[in-house]
Amino acid sequence: MALPQSLDGNIGVVHGQWGEDVAVEALRQKGYLIVDRNSRPCPWNRKLEIDIVAYDKSTDTMVFVEVKQHAGHVPCESRIRGVDRKKRTNLRKAFNAWRRGNKWLGAYRFDVVEIYGVPEGGRPEVDHVERVQIFGLRERFVRWG
Repeated sequence: MALPQSLDGNIGVVHGQWGEDVAVEALRQKGYLIVDRNSRPCPWNRKLEIDIVAYDKSTDTMVFVEVKQHAGHVPCESRIRGVDRKKRTNLRKAFNAWRRGNKWLGAYRFDVVEIYGVPEGGRPEVDHVERVQIFGLRERFVRWG
């Protein structure tokens, strides 16, 4: 897959965008419909971003996907090491705003897609972790009304 053309040259941004492109392709191959990318449902807070919003037709579920790109595997590391407490908090806020703004009342879940590799390093490895719990017990049930 080629490098994105319109990025500012920041290697982290270039690799991150490439990782998201790889994740989108992997999700499409699984039959997901891509609804939105780099969604920022709160224009006043740019940190609240959802990398990919996809629809899983097989389960009638909206899937909110966080993409993490890594140059390679680190032994003894968690599969979703990049989704820390602060990131989960921002994902919850972005999800709540997206759901309200789009009036989505159906089923949903959170997935993490980890991409191992770099754009110029050959075929990347894709690890799709489904049903990642980002809500604590107190936050799990939200009233929408």
